[in-house]
Amino acid sequence: MPRWLISLNAMVLKALLLDFNGIVLKDTGLKGQLIDEILISENLRPNPEEYFDMCAERSDRACLDRLLTRRGRITTPEFLNDLLTQLSTRYLQQLAEISRLPIYPGLEDLLYQAKVAALPVALVTAAAQQEVDWVLDKAQLVDRFAVKIMANDLAVTEEKPSPRGYEIAIARLNEQFPELTLTPKNCLAIEAWYPGITAAKQAGIPVVGVAHCHPYRMVQRRANWVVDYLNEIDFEWIGSAYKPPSAA
Repeated sequence: MPRWLISLNAMVLKALLLDFNGIVLKDTGLKGQLIDEILISENLRPNPEEYFDMCAERSDRACLDRLLTRRGRITTPEFLNDLLTQLSTRYLQQLAEISRLPIYPGLEDLLYQAKVAALPVALVTAAAQQEVDWVLDKAQLVDRFAVKIMANDLAVTEEKPSPRGYEIAIARLNEQFPELTLTPKNCLAIEAWYPGITAAKQAGIPVVGVAHCHPYRMVQRRANWVVDYLNEIDFEWIGSAYKPPSAA
């Protein structure tokens, strides 16, 4: 039996909760480019640096609303819906043209380890449902996620750094797996963006920060643990935090 599996069996870790953009799919550059194109089509000047400040871990709706409002545009739900349709269509077209989806290295191994250890996995993201579903289907990862919390499940005010998405995910995991009696302390969140790390910690969930999107030392200041890459996540190393006090 692998050493990491022995360690997991001794832990009270019961579930994994992952982000989508930054942990599953490396799409920040593509999404930022397409949003810039939307702004240009509206005769507005894009600023590439704004994407990280105003759009990271936000839904596309919240992102576009913020960027347009900052430029003095009055937005309506109908106007935003039209732009979102354009954005999502172009996004999926671009992904479909890529020979190999930019899935982060180490993700499939991480999900395999969770499957072997019987740890249910939830996805907690503000990404659009049609985009998440398309990517997971294309990458043949649909069955690896027991629960998915996406943009359609959250109000804009409930997006990260709000803990609401994580709270809903734990509630739905408990509905699906009542025998686990999950609490935040039984879960492990894996995040790459600052708002996601904040959201998980506000929900009371320990966090592994992955330095996919921010410098290692900056992530280290915010997360419980930090790694450069997903394949460096070591459950045996993390496991001591989940052992009952009597086993410490």
